[in-house]
Amino acid sequence: MQHIIVDINISPEEWIKLYQGVATDVHTTARDGRSVHFPARILSRFYLRDGVRGSFRILFDTNGKFASIERL
Repeated sequence: MQHIIVDINISPEEWIKLYQGVATDVHTTARDGRSVHFPARILSRFYLRDGVRGSFRILFDTNGKFASIERL
């Protein structure tokens, strides 16, 4: 398994756009400098009243396919 670590700060207003399908992917920069994008739906379980905030480890297989995500 490979992983990247990202710091996410999505406001409730931005999350509504993702939830409604206006936007479907999150684009951010990993801590190692790589530009990454992934489906917003993988963050759903981390949504709180103030949005999605925190550091996350995203694990993926050798083919680059999403495997899991965890809050750090």
